[in-house]
Amino acid sequence: MICNQNDIPRDVHRYGLRPSAQTGCGWIATYNALKILGRTTDIDALIRYFEWQLPLIHGNFGTSFWAPQRCFEKWGFSNRLIFDRKRFDTEARAADACIVFYHWAKQGRAGAHFVAVKPTTEGFVGYNTFRNSAGPDSWGQSIDEFLRRNRYFGCVLLVIHGKQVKK
Repeated sequence: MICNQNDIPRDVHRYGLRPSAQTGCGWIATYNALKILGRTTDIDALIRYFEWQLPLIHGNFGTSFWAPQRCFEKWGFSNRLIFDRKRFDTEARAADACIVFYHWAKQGRAGAHFVAVKPTTEGFVGYNTFRNSAGPDSWGQSIDEFLRRNRYFGCVLLVIHGKQVKK
């Protein structure tokens, strides 16, 4: 699992023209969600796939909120985007893995972030949650409450079910 994207060396797994430490949270959340599901993938192939989704941008400004959902759909996983935060906890508890996308604003700066989240009997666990994460982070019993407490906004939840469905 990748728990802190800042630990990725600047010249390894670049995303577009930038280091993954700056803009790689989307591919990292997808990679971590696959690991939660017991699957693996080639990191550089995953990055190339995301770079090709937005021609001309190529990951230089991050990943679009719908890109991970498209990946899991293409790979045949049952999944769904949830926009209503009141449904996040119920939907996430029924999933095998999730990816949370949100916006943040702090000290005159703003941005967005993706985090892979695993539902457990003890609550939710996030991977690559903060810049200083040293391992998996407890999100407590409620994704919605975690997002509110941290004042994150514009949130979208991708719920993923582990069985691939045939198309």
